[in-house]
Amino acid sequence: MRKLMVTLAAILFVPAIMLAQDNSKQITAFAESYAKEAAGSYADAVKPLKAIYTDSSYEINLRLGWLTYLQGQFTESLAYYNRAIELMPYAIEPRLGVAYPASAQGNWAFVVMQYKEILKIDPNQTLTLYRMGLILYERKEYQQAAEHFAKIVNLYPFDHDSLLMLAWTSFQLGKTREAKVLFQKALLYNPNDKSAQEGLSLIGK
Repeated sequence: MRKLMVTLAAILFVPAIMLAQDNSKQITAFAESYAKEAAGSYADAVKPLKAIYTDSSYEINLRLGWLTYLQGQFTESLAYYNRAIELMPYAIEPRLGVAYPASAQGNWAFVVMQYKEILKIDPNQTLTLYRMGLILYERKEYQQAAEHFAKIVNLYPFDHDSLLMLAWTSFQLGKTREAKVLFQKALLYNPNDKSAQEGLSLIGK
């Protein structure tokens, strides 16, 4: 029995060593990649990660999605981000990430789809609410845009960018009284904000 236990311990110990070695390689590769990115060498930042690439690694796919995007390799970036989404379907960060190469390609329908998926996972994800609000504002879908910006302002009443966009959206909807109050609040955050000052001048202060 003792011999059997020793044998089992040895069998279990070997994978533990291998796992530790793999983890050490990944940490080294990521450290080198970060250093190269900080130096602006995006192509070199990719190399250590591709050297240890495995299709099942969420972290490597996510990182390569970002680095290939920085190089303007949008199709490759999409592939890495989409793989990260497949590996972690409820993760928000790869869906935020994949919007960068998709928007660079002008694929706004895909971007909106990803943002809607994020808001299903987390209805209060403020960055997504803000980005969706901007898209809707550009489409002149002001009522829907206002709903997105208002949700952020309710959560963060002194968030400057959301206050400003909710002010402009209210202005576009003809709600000048609300817009005036919001522009004034935006000026409390940044007294020199030219956009808020312009809004107030259009309303007539």
